[in-house]
Amino acid sequence: MPKSKLRKKVQERHAHEEQIHIEEESPLLESPSWLAPVMVANFLIGLFWIVIFYISQTSYPIPGIGAWNMIIGFSFIAVGFSLATKWR
Repeated sequence: MPKSKLRKKVQERHAHEEQIHIEEESPLLESPSWLAPVMVANFLIGLFWIVIFYISQTSYPIPGIGAWNMIIGFSFIAVGFSLATKWR
């Protein structure tokens, strides 16, 4: 069965409600200003940590913990990826 036409006032009210609803959500879509720099910093720290570990032949950045340096470097990278999922 065909749907009856809505009155003009009702259509305008629905359009106005949808516009207000969209405008209210738009500030929520923006990510905080600190997110991108912290994300990139975590990626770079993790990358440099692993590169230093390999260049120093597994003795730095923290001597004595051995391969745990790899886990620390990948942990920084994992934090960067988790922040990347929140970036819009």
